[in-house]
Amino acid sequence: MSTIFRLDASIRLEGSVTRAVADTLESAITEELGDATVVRRDVGLDPVDPSVWGTAAFAGFTPEDARTPEQVEALATAAALADEVAGADALIFAVPLYNFGVSQHFKAWADLVTTDPRFGPGTETIKGRPAFLITARGGGYGEGTPRAGWDHATGWMRRYLEDVWGLDLDVIETELTLAEVTPQMAELRELAREQLAESHETARTSGRSVTLKLRSAA
Repeated sequence: MSTIFRLDASIRLEGSVTRAVADTLESAITEELGDATVVRRDVGLDPVDPSVWGTAAFAGFTPEDARTPEQVEALATAAALADEVAGADALIFAVPLYNFGVSQHFKAWADLVTTDPRFGPGTETIKGRPAFLITARGGGYGEGTPRAGWDHATGWMRRYLEDVWGLDLDVIETELTLAEVTPQMAELRELAREQLAESHETARTSGRSVTLKLRSAA
């Protein structure tokens, strides 16, 4: 039986594009596999306490017999989060762009997981495992647009998931997600709908294709 880890970082439960596209991807994978287990971590609605990261980080440099109860608890929290990732055969990260940068909830989670010895720089715990980064941006950030280069999140997340953790990462991006509710973007609504439809189709196709990797690895 395959295990899928899914992380959601959107602060919206209803109307979230990253959640919706991740739902499509998850359904495509689980329907093809039939017996997959999905482990969920919702850091958007149930955030990781960012202060735990500092406690866990310093605990790693403290002799075990000298650690405070707070340090022991922080390391246990990091280990529990790391267990979820280490036990996955494929991973889904649904993380929107917020204020031109990385979601603070995703960053706090990633920082804490990295304090676990299995996930620090140079480790290969999940190297090569198939993974998906689903991200969404309210406006347009492509070359030639007024905000080209303003997306400071996607590049960082790719570096972390691909280069630090070594995942075999596919990225599904959706732009113009605020067009439907922003009067100034009314002329972009049809393009926004087309982009969203393409993202869902990519998710369906990718979900079906990744099952071949999971089956061959079983």
